[in-house]
Amino acid sequence: MAFRLEMKVRDYECDVQGIVNNSVYSNYLEHARHEFLHAHNIDFAGLAAEKINLVVLRSEIDFKVSLVPGDLFYIEVEPVRLSRLKFAFRQKIFRQNDNKLAIDALVTGVSLDTNGRPFLPAAIDRLFPSTDKP
Repeated sequence: MAFRLEMKVRDYECDVQGIVNNSVYSNYLEHARHEFLHAHNIDFAGLAAEKINLVVLRSEIDFKVSLVPGDLFYIEVEPVRLSRLKFAFRQKIFRQNDNKLAIDALVTGVSLDTNGRPFLPAAIDRLFPSTDKP
């Protein structure tokens, strides 16, 4: 089952059209990824302090339905293994009152060591299902 985080749209997150600004969805998605890690006893800031940096390589976002001020919504986060070193988060945002899909996203990342080279620490490795890819 996917990790789930509930949130509410704040007025200041909306643009002149009265809908959530498209850039704000990236913040929602990032916050949900950090909460997912926290729920699995991984501290994002703690990793950075240890010189382990989780970085986004690619973010694909399909906008389906606009959220408006006061909307309650939830974000589902599902970890996906792409290769031996690359991982992704399949993320979906749903409007809570009718469960309509607002955002469908795939955020691809990698972990970098102190030399900026990709590697996968055990704590991150265990979060992502195995793949047949080398």
